[in-house]
Amino acid sequence: MTRFGLLLLPMALFSQTPSPKLSHQEAEQFEQAHKPLIQPERPRSKDAASATAQVAGALPARGASAPVAQRTFIDKFVFARMTADKVPHAPLASDEEFARRAWLDATGRIPAPAELTAFLNDRSPNKRDLLIDKLTASDAFIDKWTYYFEDLFRAGGRMGSGLNLFHYWVREWLKLDRPYNEVVTDLLTGAGKSSFSVPGALYYQRDFVKAKDDPETPDAHDLVNQPDTVDEFTVTYSKVLLGLNVACISCHDGAGHLEKVNLFLVKKKREDFFSQAAFFGKTRQIMNWENGYQANTEYTVDDDAPGYDRKAESIVRVPRRGAGLSQPRFLLTGEPPRDGENARDGLARLMTGHIQFRRAFVNRIWSELMGFGIVEPIDDFDLARYDAKNPPPAPWSIQPSNPALLDAMANDFGAHQHSFRHVVRTIMKSSAYQLSSNFPGEWKENYTPYYARKYVRMLSAPELHDAIALATGQPGAFSSGTEKVGMVMQMPEPKKASNDVQSFMRTFGQSNRDDMPKKVPPSSLQAMLLMQSRVVTERVNSAKGGLLAALLEKTADNKALVEQVYLHTVSRKPSAPEMKVGLEALEKDRRSGAENLQWALLNSPEFLFNY
Repeated sequence: MTRFGLLLLPMALFSQTPSPKLSHQEAEQFEQAHKPLIQPERPRSKDAASATAQVAGALPARGASAPVAQRTFIDKFVFARMTADKVPHAPLASDEEFARRAWLDATGRIPAPAELTAFLNDRSPNKRDLLIDKLTASDAFIDKWTYYFEDLFRAGGRMGSGLNLFHYWVREWLKLDRPYNEVVTDLLTGAGKSSFSVPGALYYQRDFVKAKDDPETPDAHDLVNQPDTVDEFTVTYSKVLLGLNVACISCHDGAGHLEKVNLFLVKKKREDFFSQAAFFGKTRQIMNWENGYQANTEYTVDDDAPGYDRKAESIVRVPRRGAGLSQPRFLLTGEPPRDGENARDGLARLMTGHIQFRRAFVNRIWSELMGFGIVEPIDDFDLARYDAKNPPPAPWSIQPSNPALLDAMANDFGAHQHSFRHVVRTIMKSSAYQLSSNFPGEWKENYTPYYARKYVRMLSAPELHDAIALATGQPGAFSSGTEKVGMVMQMPEPKKASNDVQSFMRTFGQSNRDDMPKKVPPSSLQAMLLMQSRVVTERVNSAKGGLLAALLEKTADNKALVEQVYLHTVSRKPSAPEMKVGLEALEKDRRSGAENLQWALLNSPEFLFNY
């Protein structure tokens, strides 16, 4: 797949006004800060549409388009837009197509044949809704989305000894379906000994910027550069929780730099960033120093710093220029904390009470379930282009594609106590989600933002690994605290998997949990790894046990054996031509034929993609 090439822009474009002469170190810092602009990501909508055209074309045709029932308020906005602009849409997915999709999206796992068969044989008119309710109430749902949020919150080694605590905290609030605004409040306001008692504080703690290797003060408070740490965290939480990329204005004013990138931020100054960062101006991270060494697995977070100093020394940014302490003001409204209110409490109140917080979250989950966001990139909203009453004309080359839908979803999220499970169920129960990925007739590029078909997506790295483990009946043995678990998605830290598993997952896009997670396009390296990695080859070796060993022993009929391999691997029965090929393979050598058949299915696009 093609990508955007490097667009070389003069460094002067990113200088301050008036423009001081930059040192070599400052120039490198500017270049790093603007890397996302000079080397932008390929739009996910284009990748999704391209992959769907290739993968869905090989699937059985679903027939002509036909009107579908509007099952949730989402459908009102999606199908009304298509009707108004005379855009045709795909028919509803078959039960087989829907079932595999729902299992993977809700739980990250392929369906077990017995459960799949029970669903397919069910004649209840509301069986799809019942399946969605069942899947979203399952432990596997908790496993998948715990892993997702740990990637999003970058819960890795920088959390030190608190990683397991954070893992079980995420599992707990997902299981309880705790209001997400309360979860975010914990992430922004937690204080104390974070590694052992305050899981929310670990989100701030993991963004520490180390200042020195050895302390010069008796209390070791100088091991962390507090202003830089605040800046890093401000950029992080703005992307994740508000969908705003404020990295540029952390170094310079927006005017003269961002006109072609983000009109909202054009009007913002570096001083506005300082005011946003000042909500954490009194917050410190204290790295423990014990017996002459850094105990950087434990931190204390408190609110005893003097405030955000606009001229404090920086290690990772261009020099700050200003005088005195910045007063905290919320970037979207200019509001300060209330009199006597802790600044971080004020930030949590102002942020979670603003519709942009809800927009950013539902847009992020929509992107996960529907292929790409209503606003793309999902962490770079341009609020100056956001007008729910006057949306841009088709084909919506600028964001958002359907602002009225996004606002309706944001308001519904708030009306249902910020329930994450409600958002997932509402999307999955819509006819928009349940359309087939196979589109009858000619697909046109300008149909893409209408969601006129369901877009395929490549399985995430942990989904793919666990799907292989489930299809072959050979789970792993991974550490999760004091327990052993069989699925990667049950692990608190993927870096503790074996080298083979780590290498496999990195190739398929596993985040290192130091950088923000990104989707990766299909590649030839991935194809080669699927063919040769021991993650696959050892699991289809029937001498190692697992599914094939059991089927070969218990299933005497070759036709039944082929059918079971298909059901366990690609969640459907084989077609007549596929059955013929499978039987021919078994007739030559039953054991190696079965192994070769499953190996081929594991390497097929049908297995690699959720369609």
